[in-house]
Amino acid sequence: MAMQAAALVPSAFSIPKEGKGSASFKESGLFGVSLSDHVKADFSSSALRNKRKPSVGAIRAQTAATTPAITRATPEGKKTLRKGTVVITGASSGLGLATTKALAETGKWHIIMACRDFLKAERAARSAGLSKENYTVMHLDLASLDSVRQFVDNFKRSERPLDVLVCNAAVYLPTAKEPTFTADGFELSVGTNHLGHFLLARLLLDDLKQSDYPSKRLIIVGSITGNTNTLAGNVPPKANLGDLRGMAGGLNGLNSSAMIDGGAFDGAKAYKDSKVCNMLTMQEFHRRYHEDTGITFASLYPGCIATTGLFREHIPLFRLLFPPFQKFITKGYVSEEESGKRLAQVVSEPSLTKSGVYWSWNKNSASFENQLSQEASDADKARKVWELSEKLVRLA
Repeated sequence: MAMQAAALVPSAFSIPKEGKGSASFKESGLFGVSLSDHVKADFSSSALRNKRKPSVGAIRAQTAATTPAITRATPEGKKTLRKGTVVITGASSGLGLATTKALAETGKWHIIMACRDFLKAERAARSAGLSKENYTVMHLDLASLDSVRQFVDNFKRSERPLDVLVCNAAVYLPTAKEPTFTADGFELSVGTNHLGHFLLARLLLDDLKQSDYPSKRLIIVGSITGNTNTLAGNVPPKANLGDLRGMAGGLNGLNSSAMIDGGAFDGAKAYKDSKVCNMLTMQEFHRRYHEDTGITFASLYPGCIATTGLFREHIPLFRLLFPPFQKFITKGYVSEEESGKRLAQVVSEPSLTKSGVYWSWNKNSASFENQLSQEASDADKARKVWELSEKLVRLA
């Protein structure tokens, strides 16, 4: 999600050296585009079913919010659009919370804040001034496949429609020397950022199919650092899934490496690899389901949110210097508020309904279709990642 251009920080942050390359890129706030055009200038849904039943499960969501408005006939015989329902993972802070707030302020959406820490999410919603009628907090721990299945069961029991799913939550452990693991034994970054979201999206796909909302969407947040056709994506350690031998071995550090490519563990690379998986998964969803379902599948890079809590595990000096570095050196800094508005556009804007697209924004905050790296757009690798992921989350 928001590791964005952390990779652009100088060597003071222990970034390994790498041979110089002659790259060029388009202007996009944080070099978030192809390396081919820019350096020349700078470097030589369905109507709701009656009354809704309360959510049931081991952990109950607080459902003080009212049921979304139901489509009904007006005196003139026209229909009024019901409030849309969007599930956003990681909605208690950073990009997720900013997007929740942006959507809630329109009055057109009911946001399911799918979060690991229920109380933190509830406090965040209140602190952001969200009206109770516009959100519901539900427990979801993406590092546990059982929790993902429990969340899906609770959501289905609520009988709410699902119009948009936003896979946003992410774990980033750049200074970790040894891997940590999910409840199911997967390396934590890939297990949370990719496998947890993969299972969630697969289990909620039928709900999205049933939506009669004008535009039903599944959005997976990507990252500039997973794209090696950008400056940030070329700062070591670079994303590289290799031949997927680590994923084929289970990512558990026992039968194989905890890394997807089978190499030595690196916390920063594990995050970048997970983002490549996110972007490949979005494209595979598009290839398999868009034509038959009409669902829009998209990914995005909202800009460098240098102050996000995603960097809380980084060294103190990095956290101190990275924001001003992005604001005054790269000029790529984007506030949480602005990034939230951008993701909200991908959720709701009629102009952003094209499926299979990776969205970015230029320095004028205008959206455009960005180009993915060769690996992040490899159709054969996307298919293999999909098939291996199905086995790991026990869908195959």
